[in-house]
Amino acid sequence: MGYGRTRLTAILLIASLSLAAGDQPVKVAPGDKCPVCGMFVAKYPDFVAQVIFKDGSYAVFDGVKDMMKYYFNFPKYNPAKTASDISRIWVTDYYALELIDGVEAFYVIGSNVYGPMGHELIPFKDEAGAQEFLKDHQGKSQVRFNRITPEIVAGLD
Repeated sequence: MGYGRTRLTAILLIASLSLAAGDQPVKVAPGDKCPVCGMFVAKYPDFVAQVIFKDGSYAVFDGVKDMMKYYFNFPKYNPAKTASDISRIWVTDYYALELIDGVEAFYVIGSNVYGPMGHELIPFKDEAGAQEFLKDHQGKSQVRFNRITPEIVAGLD
């Protein structure tokens, strides 16, 4: 009986680790292209954004702006998916240059810092970083992920 319980525990642990691995950011390959603009994402590591889906598939972007265009228009960019298929969203913190949770991030809009596609939503892990950047780079406003709208994104083009 102990052997069966140990085996079941091991199976459950492996399954949970497999599921958790699907939530981790992916390593961008040299050939990965942004599905919105077609640029090679690996050329812009300081601006990488990622959408990881529950089925393990993913999309990588050369900036948050293109990621949000994709997010707001699945029928155009990935008709087989919807927002409910997303497991995690990752964005690159501007100061730390590390991938952070895109849903929890703080974004600065309208600064004098440009991404690969021009005006950009600049992400930060914490509000203090966003506020410092806002002041230092003439940002217009700060917004959280759930407050980003298609109109805000369109205004960056």
